[in-house]
This record gives sequence, C-alpha cells and structure tokens, in this order.
Amino acid sequence: MSYNLLMKKIYIIHGWSGASNADWIGWAGDAFKEKGYEVVVPDMPDTDNPQIKPWVDYLSSLVTDINSNTYFIGHSIGCQTIMRFLEKADKQAGGAIFVAAWFNLVNLESKESEDIAEPWIKTPIDLEKVKKNLKQSIVILGDNDKWVPYLETKKDFESKLGSKAVTIKNGGHITSDENFGPFPQLVKVFEENFK
Repeated sequence: MSYNLLMKKIYIIHGWSGASNADWIGWAGDAFKEKGYEVVVPDMPDTDNPQIKPWVDYLSSLVTDINSNTYFIGHSIGCQTIMRFLEKADKQAGGAIFVAAWFNLVNLESKESEDIAEPWIKTPIDLEKVKKNLKQSIVILGDNDKWVPYLETKKDFESKLGSKAVTIKNGGHITSDENFGPFPQLVKVFEENFK
C-alpha cells in the first residue's frame, strides 16, 4: 500500500500496562480510521515493565516517515516514548497530543513501580529538540490525577514544549477507570487544532 503524503497518519501509543485495545486507545484508533485517517495502534513491548530503549526502538521501527501529516497521540508513558523518539528525529512532525503526560510521578504504589518509573523520570529529554520536531503540541490533563502532579506538569508542558493545555475536570489519569472508554473529546481536540 502506498503512503499518501496528503493523508494524516496518526500513531497512538498506549501507556504502562496498557494495550492497543485498553482504555480509550482502541476506541480512538477506530474513531480516527472512520474519519479517513491512517492509524497505527501498536502493542508496545513488555508493557508491565516498560523500558526506554525497547519502547523507543519499537516506535522507531514503526514510523516509516515523518512529515507535516505525521501525528502522535500518547497516553502516560506513551507520551514519554513519543518525546524520546522525537528528540532523535531529524524531521518535523505535524503535531502531538500528550494525554495524562508527565515528567514526574507521585504516589507510586510499590518499590517495583518506583524502580520502573525511575529511569523515565531521571533520564533527561532534550525538550528543545522535541519542540523543534513538532509543529505544535497539546497536553490533556486531569486536574485530579493521583500520579501526575497537575499544576507542575501543565506548567512544564506549556513553558518547555509550548504545548496548549486542555484540562479535564475530575479526569484522573484519563483511563477506563475514569470512564474514558470512548473519548470523543480527543477527536474534537485533534480536529480543531490539526487542520
């Protein structure tokens, strides 16, 4: 199948312990396909023990080209994966939506979770490079996310990446536990901002 340069192509990357059909990920893939977009919704490797290199390498293996019609949507650690992929890219993508994204996490339930999260939190990301490789970005945050410090994260994305922030009141970590199976607001945000 030839890749139509005029067609928007969206890569949707799930989060930690997620899957291509978990939370709103599968729903969003179907919703964007119905609108005529080309969509890639992978199952990321070793999802219960996500590590930077395997996740970034896997995303790199999927992205055939980056141009102004290439878009990324991530959830939680999927956002980190997208940013770490983009800091190494040499072309500019059309945009990204970072859902329940983070640079820092709080209230992790176990030492095991802390050990998994630590490299993601402590390994720096070249945000200037990420910003350069994105025409625009949006961050969607719940204002009561128990793991993501809302005000700090919102400020970081706005100041360091120039992201437009969208707040979902009582959205939590924006998972199916907070009733985000269908997530029509995501499609609306995409279509309003990435024309």
